[in-house]
Amino acid sequence: MSLRRYLSLSLWATSFCCSAIAGPANTPDTWLLIDTKTHELNVMAGEQTVESFPRIAIGRRGASFDKQRGDDKTPLGEYRIGWINESSQFHRFFGFTYPNLQVARRAFDRGLIGGDTLNQIMEAHFGRNVPPQSTPLGGRIGIHGVGRGNADVHELFDWTHGCVALTNRQVDRLAHWVRKGTLVSIR
Repeated sequence: MSLRRYLSLSLWATSFCCSAIAGPANTPDTWLLIDTKTHELNVMAGEQTVESFPRIAIGRRGASFDKQRGDDKTPLGEYRIGWINESSQFHRFFGFTYPNLQVARRAFDRGLIGGDTLNQIMEAHFGRNVPPQSTPLGGRIGIHGVGRGNADVHELFDWTHGCVALTNRQVDRLAHWVRKGTLVSIR
């Protein structure tokens, strides 16, 4: 069996068995559901919606499972909040653990990243750390406000480079629900 095939199979197996590990959150079953079609972010407690944030903005070129650096797309999939910046240029920033194992496996299989990058992403995942942010897959993706920008921009068009944006007021309300480790599902 080739090294590439072995790594691909082992990544699939580990991502499948470890995807249900919960991280710290406001409550054990609190998570975020981002619907890129309806442009809505919902705070979920189990399967119940506890708060909704309409009219969010996503990447100016939509959403995709196969995001790459500079493509202005929001990555679909499941991530965790890896870090929180309370004084971002975008008011607040909740960074995702992007790229995750599934993204890395697909990119490795397509030849977009090499074994070293794949290993760094795997080590970050299993160490529950933030993966490398400067790979060909992009990075520094998360949820943020508009900062000093125009709050009406969400009414007009999607404007981010791949992040999910809310108004500053919305991101302040969302902060009550978000902790490092909170699950984020982008669909």
